[in-house]
Amino acid sequence: MPVPAMSPINGQLIEVFSSIQGEGLLIGWRQIFVRLALCNLACRYCDTPVDAPDACRVETVPGAGSFFGLPNPVSLDVLSSLVADWLGRLPGGHHSISITGGEPLMQGGVLQSWLPVLRTLLPIHLETNGTLPEAFAPLVSHVDWVSMDIKLASQTGEPTPWSVHEEFLALAAERGCCVKAVVGAETTVEEVQQAADLLHRRAPSAPLILQPITRAGQVDTAAAHLLRLQEQAARIHALVRVIPQTPAFLG
Repeated sequence: MPVPAMSPINGQLIEVFSSIQGEGLLIGWRQIFVRLALCNLACRYCDTPVDAPDACRVETVPGAGSFFGLPNPVSLDVLSSLVADWLGRLPGGHHSISITGGEPLMQGGVLQSWLPVLRTLLPIHLETNGTLPEAFAPLVSHVDWVSMDIKLASQTGEPTPWSVHEEFLALAAERGCCVKAVVGAETTVEEVQQAADLLHRRAPSAPLILQPITRAGQVDTAAAHLLRLQEQAARIHALVRVIPQTPAFLG
């Protein structure tokens, strides 16, 4: 799906909040999350809203859990001032800014304007489904970490876009990169082996994180199956971890 043309300064946001990163390489660090609207996929396990609301939710102060509405679209000036204010309120409290979605690269033109400015405030962590390499290419030098998903067919209900994932990973390997694959009872050994082979060839220093699918706040994959997936993937790519979503435990 082509990346839609949007204002290079104003972006459609869903929410801005402060919390603990619950997935991937930066798990456990506190971040400022900037969740962008829109997505080019429709994974059947996804429970994140992606349509742009009239107003995005913004936390009143970092970690308060109370929110106010900020009219969309949001300007870079407004967002950068908000982040700077939060850093002043909580010095040293945040590790980085997580640019997440939806699929944030759907607003790649916006991010070309935003990331150089936001990166002067905190390092940038991009969370992406790894299917829009053309949108990512101009942003590579403005990103410090990339958490890229491999969308396995057994979980998404759609064919895994292996070739476009490979193109994306060739770019992401230039930064601090990890690759996450949501797995479940339906996930096959062959799928994780193909993911491991992709990393072995394109990003040998990047860990492959097998994330068991969470349903109703609980891990919904048998430990024996997770161990088998890990051991078979590790025969190809040694850096394989099994990490569940921690927000389910932190509440």
